[in-house]
Amino acid sequence: MPDFVAALAAAAVFCLSLIVLNALTRLALIWQVAPHDLAENGFLQLGGAVILARAAYRRAPLPARRRAEG
Repeated sequence: MPDFVAALAAAAVFCLSLIVLNALTRLALIWQVAPHDLAENGFLQLGGAVILARAAYRRAPLPARRRAEG
C-alpha cells in the first residue's frame, strides 16, 4: 500500500508540475521573453515534470526502502 501511495503522489506531482510549467511557458511566449522555438509539452516541460515527480517519489517513506538500507 505505501508503494501505491508514493506512486500516486508522484503521478499527482507530475501532472501538476506539467500544467504549471506549460502555463509558465505560455506566459513567457506571450510576453516575448522566450525563444519562439520553445513549445508547450516540449522536452523542457516534460523533463522538469519527470524530475519533480522522481524527487517526490524518492522522498516518500517506503518500508521496503528502510529495510534495504538498514
